[in-house]
Amino acid sequence: MAEEQKMKQLSRFWIWALSSIAFRLILISFPGNLNLSSRPEVSTPLTSIRRLAEGYWLKQASMSPYAGSMYHGSPLLLSVLGPLTVQRIKGQPSHLLCSLVFVIADILSAMLLRAIGQKLQMAYGLNARLLGFLKSSRDKVILPCGDIAALVYLWNPFTIVSCVGLSTSPIENLAVILALFGAVTRRVPLAAFGLVIATHLSLYPATLTIPIIFLLGYGLDAPPIKLFLQTRSVENEESSTSTVSKQAKLKQTTHLPFLWKTVAHFLFWVLLWSLYVLILCALSLNKYGGLEEMFKRTYGFILSIEDLSPNIGVFWYFFAEVFDFFRNFFLIVFHVNILFMLLPLAIRLKHRPCFLAFIYLAISSILKSYPSVGDSALYLSLWALFVNELLDMKFSFFLFCGYLGISLLSPVMHNLWIWRGTGNANFYFGNAIGYACFQIVFVVESVSAMLNHDRALKRSNSNHREVKS
Repeated sequence: MAEEQKMKQLSRFWIWALSSIAFRLILISFPGNLNLSSRPEVSTPLTSIRRLAEGYWLKQASMSPYAGSMYHGSPLLLSVLGPLTVQRIKGQPSHLLCSLVFVIADILSAMLLRAIGQKLQMAYGLNARLLGFLKSSRDKVILPCGDIAALVYLWNPFTIVSCVGLSTSPIENLAVILALFGAVTRRVPLAAFGLVIATHLSLYPATLTIPIIFLLGYGLDAPPIKLFLQTRSVENEESSTSTVSKQAKLKQTTHLPFLWKTVAHFLFWVLLWSLYVLILCALSLNKYGGLEEMFKRTYGFILSIEDLSPNIGVFWYFFAEVFDFFRNFFLIVFHVNILFMLLPLAIRLKHRPCFLAFIYLAISSILKSYPSVGDSALYLSLWALFVNELLDMKFSFFLFCGYLGISLLSPVMHNLWIWRGTGNANFYFGNAIGYACFQIVFVVESVSAMLNHDRALKRSNSNHREVKS
């Protein structure tokens, strides 16, 4: 019966997955890709395929791809996707091959998410059995978080418009998910490769170094170690000779052994892949300023926020209004704001490294210089990996309606401001502020729900111990 149900669930998953792929192929067959590539919510100065095509054209004309301040992405991405942007069908430029690359990237990302979810689901069930919760509540159903996360990624409207709108976000998301997959499955070179490529493409995924180190050092997400120690102390209560010996044993095992050798191996591979990527970039830009030009035009462009064209973030409006005298001060404040949150969250959530990675990505999506809906698609899919722990999350319906409303209002406000002229910049900026607020509430409620879940486990474990005694 269980096998039959599992096969039915698997066939249902593949039907939905293949339907999402077919839906993408139908959308990319429309002429002009539904004009999504020009939407500020989808394409940013870092992810626009039009800017990439311009950079490739400049390089083919023996000029620097960064000339004219159009392209600000990776030279390696330019070498891979650039040739696909010059393909023509019936004499007209066609980005069909680029669209197919992005569809493949989405498929790979979904499959990797599914594999990560299956690992987390197994760990969740194992921890529940070790704590004795599955024995006391046999009717408890463990949701297939891998299948849910993969389908959330494939059917998320943000993911679909990023793919159809020819944004390079699907490739960046694939690199991030690849890094997490490598860490979850303990494939150290793969985790290092994904992290290096993701950081090279977007800079902000560098924050994932901390969760990946925790994953490799401590292992997968689990309840706090004290719960396991309390359970073990109850089971071995009769064999303990005195309270002093019990306390001594508890003190000796309050810390998990950290696998420093694996982490050192990971850092070595990060260094190796970084050198390899830098060498390739140097060879690619040998005639156009080398690595110095690349750092200035990519990472320097991200940190200095030179392009103030509208997007779904809040920086463009703020730096358009602020006096130049205060510009550098506020640049430091906004960028350091991300760094200030890393250490407290790492201390509090070190026993849940995958969830910590999700929180870091969500915070980066809120505070990054040039955000797009592709960033939200990534962290929303990672959130689905924790459906078993976050079932009691508050304001879920409110947040769903908020994301939906902002998604519908954003193009309307942009049209009123830019095309009809009946509005002003405050229309679109107000929408961006609302979007940021909903994301902040989403992050806060997710962290609160996870901490409440850990507290509920602690209370259940205490009750279980009292019943046993």
